[in-house]
Amino acid sequence: MTRWIAGALLPLLFVACSPNNVTVDNDLKKYFDQHKVDGTFGLFDNGQGHFSVYNLSRFTDSAYSPASTFKIVNSLIGLETGAVLDSSTVITWDSVNRGRTECNRSMSMQEAFRLSCPPWYQQMARRIGKPAMQKWLDTLGYAQRYGKFTIGDNIDTFWLDNSAKVTADEELGIVKKLYFDQLPFQKRSQRIVRDMMQWEKNDKYSLYYKTGWGFTEKNHALGWIVGWIEENNHPYFFVLQLESADHNYDMKPARIAILKDILKQYGFMEGKR
Repeated sequence: MTRWIAGALLPLLFVACSPNNVTVDNDLKKYFDQHKVDGTFGLFDNGQGHFSVYNLSRFTDSAYSPASTFKIVNSLIGLETGAVLDSSTVITWDSVNRGRTECNRSMSMQEAFRLSCPPWYQQMARRIGKPAMQKWLDTLGYAQRYGKFTIGDNIDTFWLDNSAKVTADEELGIVKKLYFDQLPFQKRSQRIVRDMMQWEKNDKYSLYYKTGWGFTEKNHALGWIVGWIEENNHPYFFVLQLESADHNYDMKPARIAILKDILKQYGFMEGKR
């Protein structure tokens, strides 16, 4: 455990963490079993410096394609480089039908982010260009847990084709720093992306997240939800990752169901935290 605290949590700068601040919660396995998936979940209570995790080794040591969670970073880089001006910037559809009807139109970044449309973000990545994209990935240290990641000829697919891989704890570190304006981008850029991540807001809690759905090198279905829940002005950061050997497994209902079941078990969504 000490090795993990010193190594895996270092990118997150969780200064307060010690073995006493980490709870391995195997009781959460029931939610994964219910949906017939493998995976991991981690929740960081920023105020208490406490970390709860299911499947610790997978959370810290196993790297996977970020899939559409990369839209967080892609959006930030797009804003920073001027590839887009703000969340209302529209990119024109290239008229190629790629199988998702809702993506077959011109749309703003806000719409593309919320619908999680890969073609829109692939066009933006090409606008950003390889030199600028590589520069910002290097600045972030993105996908470099096991050595420097270098973009090849796949400027518009590297986050989808298993070229770039991230660990769940790296994902957690990104959303934590995004919340506190600690990423190496302008505060305006970080605010715009945070706003796009908000899905639920009421008098009890606010829920922010970005989903991802892709495939592993074994052609297994892979799902992500990364973000935070805020209650009484206090943030709790989370990462949920799912994997199914069934290539056709529908990640959409499983991701949100497991996330909300876990949050409810931990006493969230009632405004009492």
